[in-house]
Amino acid sequence: MSTFLEPKFLLTLILMGTIVYITYLTKRSATASDYFVGGRSFGWFTNGSAIGGDYLSAATFLGIAGLTYQLGYDGAYYAFCFSIGLTLLAIFVAGPLRRFGAYTVADFLAYRFHSRRARLAAVAVVLAISGFYAAPQLLGAAQILSMFFGTSYEFGIIFTCSVMIFYVGIGGMKGTTLNQALELWIRLGAFLLMVGAAIWGGLHYQDILASINEFKGTITGTASFTSDGKDIPFDGSVWTGTGNYFPSFWQTISMTIGLSLGTIGLPHILLRFYTNPSAKAARRSALMAIGIASAFFLFAVYLGVVGRSIFLTGDADPAVMKDLFAGGNNMVVPSTAQALGGEWLLGLVIAGAFAAVFSNLSGLFIASSGALAHDLYATFFRKNITEKERVIAGKASIIVLGVLYGILGLMVKEASIGHLVALAFTVAASTFTPIFILGIWWRGMTEKGAIAGLVLGLVSSMYMIFFKTTLPEFLQFNVPGIITVPIGFLSVYIVSKLDRKVPSDVNEFMKQVHSKESEAA
Repeated sequence: MSTFLEPKFLLTLILMGTIVYITYLTKRSATASDYFVGGRSFGWFTNGSAIGGDYLSAATFLGIAGLTYQLGYDGAYYAFCFSIGLTLLAIFVAGPLRRFGAYTVADFLAYRFHSRRARLAAVAVVLAISGFYAAPQLLGAAQILSMFFGTSYEFGIIFTCSVMIFYVGIGGMKGTTLNQALELWIRLGAFLLMVGAAIWGGLHYQDILASINEFKGTITGTASFTSDGKDIPFDGSVWTGTGNYFPSFWQTISMTIGLSLGTIGLPHILLRFYTNPSAKAARRSALMAIGIASAFFLFAVYLGVVGRSIFLTGDADPAVMKDLFAGGNNMVVPSTAQALGGEWLLGLVIAGAFAAVFSNLSGLFIASSGALAHDLYATFFRKNITEKERVIAGKASIIVLGVLYGILGLMVKEASIGHLVALAFTVAASTFTPIFILGIWWRGMTEKGAIAGLVLGLVSSMYMIFFKTTLPEFLQFNVPGIITVPIGFLSVYIVSKLDRKVPSDVNEFMKQVHSKESEAA
């Protein structure tokens, strides 16, 4: 069989061709509204699918199952926290944010306080969160290419960034949204087929979980993969318990806070609510995304357990056993797909994994492009910029972002996708989440309070992530949300109380974001 007729090549090429076709159809962006928010023309089903596509990144398609495969219950806990985040977003932010209406996340602060300084601080935070989030997506894409197509890690980074520059740069928000919606259903289809194949093969959850729990000894046939030439030891009673990754109650609470509140602060998710035609459609989009995400997380946890069961039995194809060993926590979904359904299911999962990476990365690119072109360039350097020039600036910024994110991707080669995304959520929870919750629901928030919250939330979360070992042991959290999120909220509250310079039009703002649809119009 020709190499290009192999399922993994064929299905990936079909995905690429579809992306190119959709991008071509949506290439015309006459105005900034077309380019940055898709002309606010997407209904709840399309936008709900796109939000799901944006949110369910490589971290969920590959990482949640991978963390469950590696850590057991501790990995499954990630899915629980992600689900809470979308629910909080739908309840507290989606509707008011759409009623406000804007192009970018930074617009919210700039108009709320009539402040260029607040806009500038928001731009810095958008770029920091997006960079933190983009790196693990690129890591996932490069690992897929390396493992299943034999390319180098570096080629995978360059290839993925090149696709993103074309995909987002040409199609803007319109092309991005339609591609994200399509890519979501590719992933959901892949997961449904995997779950069906596993159940058809007799891998029922309770049964395999019980067999894993009872396993204690070495995994047969793994000696050829290890450096010491011995089979890998495994204790199922530890795996099915808690405390493998979060060794204490406070570590668990810290991660819960970071992941649960992080969704509200993710700029590429917040931006999606500007693309709905109304606040009602925004809420429906969020509810649809919650339903899709909940199903996805259940499937991911189940498939992580299936992958562990297949590895423990040791009777899978040697190539699959090697991939489950060498791929570690990030590649368990493709390896399990190959074990369950052979080359065609593997091909669909690989196409789905690329869809997950492309979908999430495109959201990050469009959010960051808005920060660079709309919030920075058009506000601080070219105040009288035309609509056409604004669109051109947006497209040019995509090239800059492709280079920057590519460098970040090269720097995280050995990292865990799921954990890196958890850290990105923590940065978002410590910065934008206090700003949007308090900015929408508290009249007393001031410009200085908002900037203080952004700066202290960003600095504290970055320090506790990158310089963790310099802190006392009781402050060394794997996900430091328990410290940094309160810092973000308290900074906004305390500085606002001291400042007391509430904008004079705060009542009009509150009426706009909280009134009924007709009143807002």
